[in-house]
Amino acid sequence: MSMFNSCRRPLSALLLAIAVPTFAADKTKAKTVEDTPSAVEQSQPATENIDLAMYQRIREEGIEHSRIMQYASALTDDIGPRLTGSPNMAKANAWTRDQLTAMGCVNAHLEDWGDFGMGWQQLNTWVRMTSPDTAVFIAQATPWSPATNGPVSGDVVAVNIQSDKDFDQYKGKLAGKIVLLGEMREVPPVDQALFERYSDKELEEMASYQANDRAGRDMQARLRTYMQRYKLADQIADFLAEEKAAGVIRPSRDAKNGGGSGGTIFDDNGAALGRQPYLADHKVKVPVVVMAIESYGRVSRLLEAHVPVTIEMNVETKFTGDHEHGFDTVAEIPGTDPKLKDEVVMVGGHLDSWIAGTGATDNGAGSIVAMEVMRILKALDVHPRRTIRIALWSGEEEGLFGSRGYVKQHFGFASPLNTPDQAALPEFMRKTGPLDLKPEQKLISGYFNVDNGSGKVRGVYLQGNAAVAPIFAQWIAPLKDLGVTTLTMRNTGGTDHLSFDAVGIPGFQFIQDPLDYESRTHHSNQDVYERLQPGDLKQIATVEAIFVYNTAMREQMLPRKPLPHPELRDQQNAPLPNLFPGAVPPADEKK
Repeated sequence: MSMFNSCRRPLSALLLAIAVPTFAADKTKAKTVEDTPSAVEQSQPATENIDLAMYQRIREEGIEHSRIMQYASALTDDIGPRLTGSPNMAKANAWTRDQLTAMGCVNAHLEDWGDFGMGWQQLNTWVRMTSPDTAVFIAQATPWSPATNGPVSGDVVAVNIQSDKDFDQYKGKLAGKIVLLGEMREVPPVDQALFERYSDKELEEMASYQANDRAGRDMQARLRTYMQRYKLADQIADFLAEEKAAGVIRPSRDAKNGGGSGGTIFDDNGAALGRQPYLADHKVKVPVVVMAIESYGRVSRLLEAHVPVTIEMNVETKFTGDHEHGFDTVAEIPGTDPKLKDEVVMVGGHLDSWIAGTGATDNGAGSIVAMEVMRILKALDVHPRRTIRIALWSGEEEGLFGSRGYVKQHFGFASPLNTPDQAALPEFMRKTGPLDLKPEQKLISGYFNVDNGSGKVRGVYLQGNAAVAPIFAQWIAPLKDLGVTTLTMRNTGGTDHLSFDAVGIPGFQFIQDPLDYESRTHHSNQDVYERLQPGDLKQIATVEAIFVYNTAMREQMLPRKPLPHPELRDQQNAPLPNLFPGAVPPADEKK
């Protein structure tokens, strides 16, 4: 715990110990990969050389002269939602490339990470009840749903399939029907705030890291549930197509504090029918919509009361190709120090989104923050020692495809095993062989990511990197007035910094105020410009620009954790052999 104490020291005492660095021109030859010492081996200073004058300049540019809400409106209002492989995603890639060029970045380009799957866009969707009453429902097509090819009407049948044995009861009963797929869930009252900020107590608890295995057990339980649904999803999709259902309606899930109500709908993979509906060989053959829970509840209760219900729906969607490629937007501010210019610090976020809203908080916010970081540094005419590189990813929502593809091409990769038991699993769950690292892996100092909505930065998740804690503690000390106070050794998952962490590169996600991200905007039709908080976004961009600048200017690369060895995890987690003297070997081991 003492590693966090330095962030509690009085600010005045810390500032007295900080010198503003000056950098003389160095005529040493450019560093080669072979000359570069491992970041684990580099000696780290006890005191950081922090340029407080640059802190002030970044703060003024980032807060007083921000362009971030202009970027936000252009991205979310004009381009709109950005499903990977879609025409809008292509527009966003081109727009970000051109904007980065316009602000003065060099080598702005798109990097192809490979074949994604089907391109798709929603053109129009409506759902209405025609009997026993007329009603217009809140609904949208689920991603990669086929079209109805005009309005279709049918009697509604409730279907609930939880296991293989449930299919038989519906055979021969669904032709031409509108299928209400799934049980009606509870709709709790919204008796807690949907919009929250971290309290000082919560941040203190976050900084206090306590090792326990509860999180691991919870994750294993979630993975077991996921795998059960994963195996059943394609079977259900094929069954409904074979039975010639006219359309399918899914209930929208709930969110934190009961936020999945009041007309909010979520259109992510939990709503889509099929495990990989973006792949042509997994293409869903029945039109599918996700509907607000209040609308779904009305129909569900009528059917339970044996009241016949008729629904008319029109799903107008368009496929644009079976093998659309995914692209990342990449650009740079070149390094200027002859010794360090080949080293890189990266900043980024994922540019893709789901389609119910306009992808404002997930993750338009992280993307425009990264762009604003680059704009701030260019506006200040910063000449970094290391190269600063921005990367805006696609395919994050389907499995970190963009960042994983980039890391694989540039830094390294651990190939998934293809044994029969592993090949049946989704790739992110498969065991892997050892890391195969590339020369560039030694030359990247760190990667900074924003992907927790629009809430201001309160600190940093250190991803278990103890050596970086005293460094970041000194960096955030002059930022306490902006609310940046907390470092935690805890890991945080679910976004693109994990692709870097997996190959031994320091990758960090910032702690952000939750606001209404998990309760209302995450993957929903409420993920729109109005949910963005301008003051918070200015603060995020300012803080991240300072972290990027410090990483680019310090003499040493950021310290690294020991290189991961994914191929050894089973061995490392295996029970100790021959531990119990009275244990009797199982019968199959005696043979």
